[in-house]
Amino acid sequence: MMSQNYAPEEKTGFKSFTDLNAPEEFRYLEKLILYRLETWFPSDEAIPIAEPVIELDIWSPSLSDFIRKHTLNPDEAVLLLLGMVPHVQADLFDRIIGSKLRNSGDFQRIGGVRGKDYRGFIPTGETAVFLLAADDFKRRLEIQKLFWADHLFERNKILWLDDHAHGEPAMSGKIILSTEYLDTFLYGQPVPPRFSMNFPAKLIRTDLNWGDLVINEELKEQINELKSWLRYHDQLVQEWGMGDRLRKGYRALLYGPSGTGKTFTAGLLGKEVGKDVYKIDLSMIVSKYIGETEKNLELLFARAEDKGWILFFDEADALFGKRTNVRDAHDKYANQEVSYLLQRIEDYNGLVILATNMKNNIDDAFIRRFNAILKFSLPEADERAKIWRSAFPKDVKFCKDGEDEQGLVDIPELVKGHVISGGCIVNVVHYASIKAIARYQGAQSEKRIYLSDVLYGIKKELLKEGKPFIA
Repeated sequence: MMSQNYAPEEKTGFKSFTDLNAPEEFRYLEKLILYRLETWFPSDEAIPIAEPVIELDIWSPSLSDFIRKHTLNPDEAVLLLLGMVPHVQADLFDRIIGSKLRNSGDFQRIGGVRGKDYRGFIPTGETAVFLLAADDFKRRLEIQKLFWADHLFERNKILWLDDHAHGEPAMSGKIILSTEYLDTFLYGQPVPPRFSMNFPAKLIRTDLNWGDLVINEELKEQINELKSWLRYHDQLVQEWGMGDRLRKGYRALLYGPSGTGKTFTAGLLGKEVGKDVYKIDLSMIVSKYIGETEKNLELLFARAEDKGWILFFDEADALFGKRTNVRDAHDKYANQEVSYLLQRIEDYNGLVILATNMKNNIDDAFIRRFNAILKFSLPEADERAKIWRSAFPKDVKFCKDGEDEQGLVDIPELVKGHVISGGCIVNVVHYASIKAIARYQGAQSEKRIYLSDVLYGIKKELLKEGKPFIA
């Protein structure tokens, strides 16, 4: 049985299989593997390999700090190493096992599998059981509990066993270490996740400021409440001792027509408090296969847990819509997905923002659980004029068709009566600016925007929405 204390190890000489300058933790893992294999494949060394003892002081700081912070025992520390080793030294297990096996073949007790594209040894649950318990039956059962759902590793999606084939032993699943924790242990900080099927979310960033968001005073006050929660919630929980009385996170619903600033607001919130905002791609989350949607969402929430990320679900009614009457098995499982989402969002310890064009499409059970519901309306005439002025390039001149100074007009004031959203205004400004440059093939000395181009751009935006254009 492994020692339950971290202490300096005794130095013994043996051939090393780790890479040159490999971290000390992998030299420890190498010795542990050799120590266990020695029982079945004795070496001819005069000095037997002693059971290694973990020495955290010489391990990588990020890994040792994590172990100390969570008061992990040596067994749990070894699991982290087993999750890391395929990414750090792919051939370590193969080289050690190859040195011990006299004849070709497999050593079943050590477990391990090969990947689809990865040719090296991938540790499995059985690998962990062998290294930590050998043939001690009671110890083997204790090690298996480290993979249970209520353990810190599985609960926080730090490390877990991959799904095993139907009918095969549970410990035959691959040991998987979360990418974020792997990066933290190797590089000292998590690498921003890459948009993929495994992480269907994109980071939202903006170079603009709150002054660029034109909204009414009531909505500004509601947004200030979100800012306050982001700034002071941790203090409320930790210093005021309110953690056991409050729900973990905060849930806000932003609703209103497209282009009224919902996504922009989410980006500005993250920028102000220094938190990453991830916009979830619901088309990659929702699956036609029963149970897959919940699985996809669980992985997403687990990766976001404890990182302070703001999760932004746009067009949220596609996933968080009203539950239906049960007519068939599909309806039954669709309703189960909604119920699961209710619980998972409440368990998330950060800010979740749902945005929709149609509040009435959101399930009533969700509505009751929101901490804040913010209505984004189409801007009023004076607000539209302000958006027009801020959206145009600086030092621009507004003209009727023609270049003489007598043709200057106040375009924002003239067009503010057209009821369109801020997003549509930006589209029109884009169109009119390109048209202005194209008139002179880019050789125009001054920035001139023409009223006719702006009006035609407005007409195009209104036609998109099926609305009439009145000049």
